[in-house]
Amino acid sequence: MRMTNTTPVAIAVLLVELGPAFAFGCASERIAQTVARWSFAVRVALPSVLVVPYAVIALTQHMFRWHWFAVYAGLPVVIAWLLARAAAADPEQRGNWRDAVILLALGLAVDLRWFDVGWPSGLRGLANLLLLDAGLYGFLAIRRLSGTGFDFHLHRNSGKSDGKSNWRTDWKTGLRELLFFAPAVLVFGLALGFIHPHRNLPPVGQAALSWAGIFVFVAIPEELFFRAWVQNLLERRVGRRAALIIASVLFGLSHFNKRSAHFNWRYVLLATIGGIFYGRAWRERRSVPASTITHTCVDWLWSWWF
Repeated sequence: MRMTNTTPVAIAVLLVELGPAFAFGCASERIAQTVARWSFAVRVALPSVLVVPYAVIALTQHMFRWHWFAVYAGLPVVIAWLLARAAAADPEQRGNWRDAVILLALGLAVDLRWFDVGWPSGLRGLANLLLLDAGLYGFLAIRRLSGTGFDFHLHRNSGKSDGKSNWRTDWKTGLRELLFFAPAVLVFGLALGFIHPHRNLPPVGQAALSWAGIFVFVAIPEELFFRAWVQNLLERRVGRRAALIIASVLFGLSHFNKRSAHFNWRYVLLATIGGIFYGRAWRERRSVPASTITHTCVDWLWSWWF
């Protein structure tokens, strides 16, 4: 996500939108338990507050539209309602058609930029963060989907695939999959003319900020969607291997319009291969931090040297 129109109001809205992700990453189970004590009406209606960031940005930028206000007030409520119905219809969490509908809608909305027109130029990434927050609330607080691994606590190493993050293990897993992926991406990337090695040694501070930005704004949202939600649900229906392949192909296809006005098949192919290694990192201990580390390092190295 790139923000080029960084006014103080925009920065404040960005921090507000990052709040739910931070909260769920640190206390998702506690939040889910709290939400479960509320009435059905309150649980479903609460995410309508996600309209506030849109209203603030739109009003300050003089581009407020009532139909976009209705979309951002109503869509999170619809997501919460559908996932509440999915939780009731599918208590074993094997996957329900409502899960698929929501994931398809969220994925297409981001990939095809359906909602970008409602936001000022340079701030359209905020629209994607709102959808991410709606998904987090729906899947983690309402659906209470297990095994997502969206946990950024620092835990002692239990040696179990319990979805709890142990940063030492996550780094080990993430960097291992990076090393496994490197030969494949170099061979295919060079053969296809997709990557072009060049010398570029950025200042340490700039490099660190770039890594952190990719981790937070690119890798976490994509790993949450494709691994914690898509691959996680697919495993319950088609098994680990098929789920890994399907999720990776979908991840690759989501890059069809990146860096090109047409179908960028080279990007799709390499992103699909990358998705396999990201998915392997996630499923080892069902840890979003692990796959996020692999994903971040790949994007970061590519941005500087390829």
